[in-house]
Amino acid sequence: MLTNFIIYDLVFLVLFILVSAIFLYTHRKNLKRQGILYLYPTQIGVKFIDRFTSKYKKILVPLQYLIVLSGYLLMAGILWLLAKFSYFYVTSPYAAKALKVPVLTPLIPYLPELFKLDFLPHFYFTYWIIIIAIIAIPHEFAHGIFARLNNIKVHSTGFGFLGPFLAAFVEPDEKQMEKLKTFPQLAILAAGTFANVLMTVLFGIILALFFVTAFTPAGVYFNTYATAEIPVNAIVSINGTTVQNYHSLPDAVVDIHTKNLTYFAPSSLIKQSLDMNISSLIVFENSPAYQAKLQGAITSFDGKKISSFDDLTKVIRSHKPGDVVKIDTVDAQGNTNFYTVQLQEREGRAFLGIGFAPYQQSGLVAYITKIITKFKDPSIYYESKLGGLGAFTYDLLWWIVLINISVALVNMLPAGIFDGGRFFYLTVFAVTKSKKVAAAAFRISTWIMLALVFVLMAKWVLAFI
Repeated sequence: MLTNFIIYDLVFLVLFILVSAIFLYTHRKNLKRQGILYLYPTQIGVKFIDRFTSKYKKILVPLQYLIVLSGYLLMAGILWLLAKFSYFYVTSPYAAKALKVPVLTPLIPYLPELFKLDFLPHFYFTYWIIIIAIIAIPHEFAHGIFARLNNIKVHSTGFGFLGPFLAAFVEPDEKQMEKLKTFPQLAILAAGTFANVLMTVLFGIILALFFVTAFTPAGVYFNTYATAEIPVNAIVSINGTTVQNYHSLPDAVVDIHTKNLTYFAPSSLIKQSLDMNISSLIVFENSPAYQAKLQGAITSFDGKKISSFDDLTKVIRSHKPGDVVKIDTVDAQGNTNFYTVQLQEREGRAFLGIGFAPYQQSGLVAYITKIITKFKDPSIYYESKLGGLGAFTYDLLWWIVLINISVALVNMLPAGIFDGGRFFYLTVFAVTKSKKVAAAAFRISTWIMLALVFVLMAKWVLAFI
């Protein structure tokens, strides 16, 4: 089913490019060019903005104070998250390789597939088109609504084309904008990101409601095998060689031998630990789960359905050491795998050898994901009551929420072409009453952001050399 949908999605992509090309050609006299971007202005959205502003003026006027406050909160939030992420990314010797994708990469269709990002769901072209509309239209119209609220003329609304990529725009009168007092300008600038925050909340509620009604627990994820801590001085050999030759180990999971037992560990973890002169290693035990290379969410254990951690614990304890059991799992692609495993003995009980390490959240995406999926237990596998349609819809809603809040945050960076750049400039000007100081502060903040991006990109390049 997944393969079939990808085919439909790619056909849709081709058709969309063709239709866009035909539209651009047939309407070429109405297009405005800004660099490599083509803009198609219309008056349709202007009428809506005027009607909406006039009808809800009493609500919109006091709402400006909340919008400006949200602008400052978003700016503070993105600066804090960026500082935290940058420090971790630069200081960690493994973060760049683990993340795989360069930090300065636009979110394009099939990005998770192109970079093999197994920690992200599929990102189809169909998703991309829907999300662009949900993000860009409220964002741009919010700018226009608050511009009109402050008697700024809106010349046009429309769509921008950059090849197959779309954007929406609202064109207020820039000269009138510059004559406004600082506060209304701040409100107009922050209105777009505020609209994205509202979309985040709205679709976050929809996501939670959809999930609890369309999905049911159907398995248990484990994220590690049973582990043990062994002293380095107890190791006899690693992958057939001595401990001193650990730098020559292949990039794979290798076997570790002590006098009596055999363990396993990724060679990268061994190298990292020994480089840091750690006296002991955390290794995988030679357990039944490891021997069988058990993977995925456990959905059935010896014929009994598993839907919770308690179910799995009870059914394992109902068996004896030496029992041969059949285990069914579901992998990340939705495929069912079947295993036959002989249980071992541990403290007089049956022992499978799986573990449940705490889920570590790092980076902006992981932090936001943790917030928007609090209703979903990461250790539980959920099955859609709607089949493939349920998973498709859930992933779409997940991306809508994630990208909306990400756009709201990133767009308030105090630099460059972002709304946060002008927002920052006006803030400094309001405090210092000096355009020269405000302009200097804006330039400095922009250069700091560019330097930080350069450092992060350099770190990524060096990680793969």
